[in-house]
Amino acid sequence: MRMLPAFRRLLPLVLIATGAVQAQTTGEPQLGLERTRLSAGMHQIDAQLALTPEQRQIGLMWRKEMPQHEGMLFVFEQPSTQCFWMKNTLLPLTAAFVADDGTIVNLVDMKPQTTDSHCSTRPVRYVLEMNQGWFAKKNLKAGFRLGGKPFETRP
Repeated sequence: MRMLPAFRRLLPLVLIATGAVQAQTTGEPQLGLERTRLSAGMHQIDAQLALTPEQRQIGLMWRKEMPQHEGMLFVFEQPSTQCFWMKNTLLPLTAAFVADDGTIVNLVDMKPQTTDSHCSTRPVRYVLEMNQGWFAKKNLKAGFRLGGKPFETRP
């Protein structure tokens, strides 16, 4: 394929600006993200924080395993209907769509390497992904309130 010279010069800038494109094509999981401790009753969760658009877009892609007590908390600037898919994600996951106060709004099991859309039933700012079945094994359902710094009352 032949590219126009102007486009060829812009292509690296486009790839750098999107950031996530490079990570998606390299197949490298993001393992060095900032972490926070969450609680689900007596259960503790070590959650990686996906804070930027690029971190949220990559999420748990390319991870081949994840310890049972670990997950990823996606943090958005404003509450909105959040929708997730599993393209390039190798692990079966459950997404908990979480309100500002830590209350689980709804839970959705997601199959690996699919592009099916899984959405919150109302606007939320947080989504916590854990290994599939983690919430069910702990008997945690919609309405349960998670604890942790992200869910503390804002001034």
